[in-house]
Amino acid sequence: MKRGGSSVCSRDKGRGRESGWVLLLLLLLCLSLVGLQLLLSSNQILPIPLSLPFSFHQRRTSNNTSCHLGAFGDKMVSMLPPDLPFTLFLPSPSSFQKILRLDPATSLAPDTATLNNTLAILSRVLAFSAVPQLLPARGLPVRMPISVDAVSGLKLLAWRDLDGTVVVNGIRSECANIRKGELIVHVIAGVLMDPEFEQSFFPDYEEDT
Repeated sequence: MKRGGSSVCSRDKGRGRESGWVLLLLLLLCLSLVGLQLLLSSNQILPIPLSLPFSFHQRRTSNNTSCHLGAFGDKMVSMLPPDLPFTLFLPSPSSFQKILRLDPATSLAPDTATLNNTLAILSRVLAFSAVPQLLPARGLPVRMPISVDAVSGLKLLAWRDLDGTVVVNGIRSECANIRKGELIVHVIAGVLMDPEFEQSFFPDYEEDT
C-alpha cells in the first residue's frame, strides 16, 4: 500500500511542476505583450526616416527663395500648371549650360529658330523631369529608393540621403523643396533623360581624329 501511495504522490508532484512551468511561461508572455503595448503607445517606435534628426528640419533648403532656378528653370516651371500637384527635378543653371549646351544669353533670344529649338529641348527635359505627384524631401525614405514615373514614362528612383539631400537616379540635389504654387521643385546637379535623348548630346565618335 505504501508503494502505491508513493507513486500516486510522485505523479501529483510532477503534474504540479508542469503546471507551474506553464503558468510561468504564460506570465512572461503577458508581460512581453504589455511591454510592447507600452512601447508603442509612447511613440518610441517610429519609421526611421521620420526619426532622423538630420532630415527635413536641419536642411532647410526647402523654402529657400534664394535658390537660383535660372532663366531656363523659370521657363520650365512656367510650362507646368501651378495649381496641380507636380514634382519637378529641375536641372541646375550650370547643368543647362554644361550638359544641354544652352546659354541664357543667346538660347532664349527672340530669333525664331533659336528660341524654337530651345523650347523643344526644354519640353523634352520637362517630360523626363516632372512627376505628377508631390514628393517632398521629408516624404522620401532614407537610402531606400522608391520608383516613380515621369510624365514621359521614364522610370525614376528617388530617395533621401543621410544628410537630407534628395537623390534621383543617382543625381544629387543642390536645393530641395522649393514651392511654386502647388509645385515642388528639387534643383539637381544634372539632367534626367532617356538614352535616346542623351545620345543627341553625347554622340559616339567612331572615327579617330
